[in-house]
Amino acid sequence: MCGIVGFVGKKHAAPILLEGLLKLEYRGYDSAGIAVLEDNKISVSKTTQRIKDLYDKTNNGKDMSCNIGIGHTRWATHGAPTEFNAHPHLNEDKKFAVVHNGIIENYISIKEQLIKDGVTFVSETDTEVIPHLINKYYNGDLLSAISRALTQLEGSFALGIICTDFPDTIVAAKKFSPLIIGVCEDANMVASDVTAVCTHTKDIIYMEDGDIALIKENEVKIYSECKQVERKISHITWDIAATEKGGFDHFMMKEIFEQPKAIAQTIAGRIKDGRVCFDGLKLNSETLKEIDNIFIVACGSAYHAGIVGKYVLEELLRKPVQVDLASEFRYRNPMVDENTLTIVISQSGETADTLAALKEASSRGSHTLAIVNVVGSSIAQAADDVLYTKAGPEIAVATTKGYSTQLCMLYLFAAWAAQSMGGVPDDELESFISSIASLPKNTQKVLSQSEKIASMANHINGQNSLFFIGRNIDYAVSLEASLKLKEISYIHSEAYAAGELKHGTISLIEEGRTVIALGCYDQLFEKLLSNIKEVKARGAYVMGCTTTGNSEMETACDSVIYVPKTHKLMVASLEVIPFQIFAYYVALDKGCDIDKPRNLAKSVTVE
Repeated sequence: MCGIVGFVGKKHAAPILLEGLLKLEYRGYDSAGIAVLEDNKISVSKTTQRIKDLYDKTNNGKDMSCNIGIGHTRWATHGAPTEFNAHPHLNEDKKFAVVHNGIIENYISIKEQLIKDGVTFVSETDTEVIPHLINKYYNGDLLSAISRALTQLEGSFALGIICTDFPDTIVAAKKFSPLIIGVCEDANMVASDVTAVCTHTKDIIYMEDGDIALIKENEVKIYSECKQVERKISHITWDIAATEKGGFDHFMMKEIFEQPKAIAQTIAGRIKDGRVCFDGLKLNSETLKEIDNIFIVACGSAYHAGIVGKYVLEELLRKPVQVDLASEFRYRNPMVDENTLTIVISQSGETADTLAALKEASSRGSHTLAIVNVVGSSIAQAADDVLYTKAGPEIAVATTKGYSTQLCMLYLFAAWAAQSMGGVPDDELESFISSIASLPKNTQKVLSQSEKIASMANHINGQNSLFFIGRNIDYAVSLEASLKLKEISYIHSEAYAAGELKHGTISLIEEGRTVIALGCYDQLFEKLLSNIKEVKARGAYVMGCTTTGNSEMETACDSVIYVPKTHKLMVASLEVIPFQIFAYYVALDKGCDIDKPRNLAKSVTVE
């Protein structure tokens, strides 16, 4: 959830650290700080405000003359968001400074022992035990002291460490939290996220669990289990401009409008001669035929994509599909074995609960397939097979193109599996695959209606609660539409399977209550129409979404947005977009911080 950046090189480090922290703002934070080594002393600046305050405190970094340092953005977990609790944390004689992502689960017992040893703590954090513990074991051998300290830590961590005795070295260490090394010309960097380094380099080393790296200006040495190891350098293909707003007021709207391109990139090279092609998968037709059931495991919006995937996979493969929240999956003794396929979905590839669920499924013999956006991420490395979406960097906390490319990949996988197994008539499969290929064009058509959607959002001014309803895939999309509104506008909204209204929820419908009805799944439209009439009869104001040409929705609702007709299993990709835009304009009218909503982080790397 937090962000790390470190720099060692010929250039002035502090401005680069501040720039990196700005790039990491999208992950969410409530405090921040930097520590630099100058004249063999560690100097620290912290804030509980925005990164701009650090710029002001340090004269844009110019007051901290140095060529090595570490920085951090923090989401409070242990202790309030104060400067005392903000990172970096130091030991008592200020020999070591540490920044940390993750959670040290046994910090209380370590802290109690250190206090008995005479150590005085200044923060409430779990992180502060780390510099004190390193100092306890330090006798001049930096690698040995850090290695020994890390063996005492239980939980997850990504660490950046500097020491006054080694003014040319940053130490980085990783266990269950993401950490990368940026290889630059006459410099090297460490960060929790490629975004923090991509203006300086596109050459990245993805650290693995258990790695400890000694990073100098022109040298990187990585150790695992006390032995030096080699880790390959990956070259990222992101356009650096993709991390800028490009004329939009917010990253979220920029990313909404990038969806046609992101979907096209996800499809590119994967449909050939009317068939879906994946290179290098271990899964094959025989393995698929032996699979008895499929689990889809994810969190948040990825979980909602998984619910859509359930409808699609069951329809095409005729195998039972269960969708699980990753945070629940491994704690319920899931019925997973060697005849199970477990599909995990994560935009970052670092979601802690999803990674733990993947490992649980794998330990029970399940074949695991990951759908992720970030090459070389922890989930990608842990899965038996991986399918990469091509969303590019997504900066806004509330996902849009990340969700859309996950849907697209689920369609592609379903088509590929159906091809491999047989059983779906050729003309039906051809129609489905042709509809996937048409998604970028149809997505662009929906975006052309953004002004109309903005005017519909004006109706929500002053309201504090509303409902989304739908059936089948429409219901799955209503879950994501409701989440988008909650995430960035802070308005309470709930999504219900429309047929469940009469089982209790309809008691909340009253005069003027807004209900948003999704009616793009044609097979159940008449039933949804009955539900619309039920809420209208009780005074609801109904906004509808349906496919072009459906005049019945126009007469039943107070306002309607239309999306192009597509394959019945693919309606989710088009009907979600109006409600991404809708949530954006509702939040804009309320003056909310759209890209960085309160209490939320982009990548949830702790349980």
